[in-house]
Amino acid sequence: MSLKETFRRVAVDAKPRKKRLPPFSIRLSPEQRARLAVEAAGAPLGAYIKAKVLGSPLPVRVRRTGLAVEDRTALAQAFALLGRSRLSSNLNQLAHLANVGALPMIPETEAELRDTLADVQNIRRLLMTALGLKPEDRP
Repeated sequence: MSLKETFRRVAVDAKPRKKRLPPFSIRLSPEQRARLAVEAAGAPLGAYIKAKVLGSPLPVRVRRTGLAVEDRTALAQAFALLGRSRLSSNLNQLAHLANVGALPMIPETEAELRDTLADVQNIRRLLMTALGLKPEDRP
């Protein structure tokens, strides 16, 4: 069977697509739009207008990650706090001291570093889970 015949057979067997309804447009004055934006309180304007017109509750805003916008805001704040904590800088300084031999590696220091590493790994796992990502299993 030739490529042309295969294409024709597949084209004939294809299901016809449902025709989409055209979008409904509405013109608003700048004042009307601003008023609706205030009433929507951060929700997408189209979803707010649809909910208001149809008398249904406003759906919870969920993004591709499955997180509501409010959750994403909280996560962004957590990341900002983590970034300001200078944790990565302090760990880098400890690694440098260990590499040049200026960090005394006594059992207590080693135990504290292992505990700190476990805490950082736990924070990472929790944040990835909160973001809807699957943390890879690391020993």
